[in-house]
Amino acid sequence: MSATEKAKAKVEQLAGTVKKETGRAVGNDKTAAEGTGDKVKGNLREAKEKVKDLFRD
Repeated sequence: MSATEKAKAKVEQLAGTVKKETGRAVGNDKTAAEGTGDKVKGNLREAKEKVKDLFRD
């Protein structure tokens, strides 16, 4: 997995978690849902890179 893509995935996952928890803390369901979506995007990016690595080897 390229280091750049791996870093992007981790940043998206972390940002999503922070946004989700912030939304939950203030009672904003929309922000919490957006945070969950951001985290899922990070997870998908990471999974994509892992699949690419499998086919490289």
